[in-house]
Amino acid sequence: MENNFRMIAKTFFGFEEILANELKMLGAQEVEQGVRMVSFKGDKGFMYKANLSLRTALKILKPIYSFKATNEQALYKGISGVNWSKYLSANQTFVIDATVHSTYFNHSEFISQKCKDAIVDQFRERTGQRPSIEKIHPDLRINIHIDKDQVSVALDTSGNSLHQRGYRLATNIAPINEVLAAGILLLSGWEGQSDFLDPMCGSGTFLAEAAMIACNIPANINRKEFAFEKWNDWDNDLFDQIMDSLLKKVREFHYTIKGYDKAPSAVAKAKDNIRNANLEEYISIEERNFFDTEKTSQGKLHIVFNPPYDERLDIHMEQFYKNIGDTLKKNYPGTNAWFITGNLEALKFVGLKPSRKIKLFNASIEARLVKYEMYEGSKRTKFQSPLTPEGGM
Repeated sequence: MENNFRMIAKTFFGFEEILANELKMLGAQEVEQGVRMVSFKGDKGFMYKANLSLRTALKILKPIYSFKATNEQALYKGISGVNWSKYLSANQTFVIDATVHSTYFNHSEFISQKCKDAIVDQFRERTGQRPSIEKIHPDLRINIHIDKDQVSVALDTSGNSLHQRGYRLATNIAPINEVLAAGILLLSGWEGQSDFLDPMCGSGTFLAEAAMIACNIPANINRKEFAFEKWNDWDNDLFDQIMDSLLKKVREFHYTIKGYDKAPSAVAKAKDNIRNANLEEYISIEERNFFDTEKTSQGKLHIVFNPPYDERLDIHMEQFYKNIGDTLKKNYPGTNAWFITGNLEALKFVGLKPSRKIKLFNASIEARLVKYEMYEGSKRTKFQSPLTPEGGM
């Protein structure tokens, strides 16, 4: 078994703590939170497990080298200091992803080109041949991160972003990112211990992620490939062992997961995606307008959704958000309701006081994840009358 090595899991702003908790629960060592990332240690098998299991990670990087550079010559020399034949052969392909936060370097494209030149020149000098660039399906994806004068070189173990789970083939307008959806569910405290409802389910992302959390199904079980499968040290038997061990931990779910959407096209797409994820036995989807519904669960109900908030849509946002608040207040007692919105002005018209408000980003849009607690009867009664039974929270 390979010795432990340092890895970096990239994530969204606001998800660092829950990603760190995920890693600790999986068995990662030396877990340390950063900004939009968490570093940790594990062996090759754990690298496979992290890619398969983590719900709030966008990528898993394996750092291999770091150095300082303040100009292109130093950058070229530093990249040339890596023995690239350990990771790549002359007849393979590679691509470089670069991110730059530095006054010494301005353009990520220039960084990628310069690093590519250093790698290609090393192979040409040693073998007379050179590997090729392949942007879509490379054999090796290299990550270059420059912060001021510090250059970090890492191998991308994941390939395409881990939000691409493999089950969502049909989407609607502005579908929520799968990692963002999973993180919201975990922030909301969803563990599969009650009935669940997404009343505006769109393409069904919250439903699928909620079911996988409830049943402890690995987040990326439906994904077609990971970057590490093309590496020279790829161990298919070890990967199968890791997969088998994860599947043995799948658990039963004894509640209901429902989705509503008033658009027939959205319902059809959501059903297709749930079928692709092999989650049909846990999830039901109906064509319904949330504002015409009421709570059907006898016990606790956990609601999480992503209402529209783009002003370009043909919706009167202030009235729409008022309807959300009215529907929750009148028709959904005994409910914890969470939703994310980037329309902070429309949020004021919900007419309910959120018990929690968390700052997140949906792509580049600053958003708020809000929680509303709907009590049986009044909140005043719940807390001030010891003779009155508690509501269904």
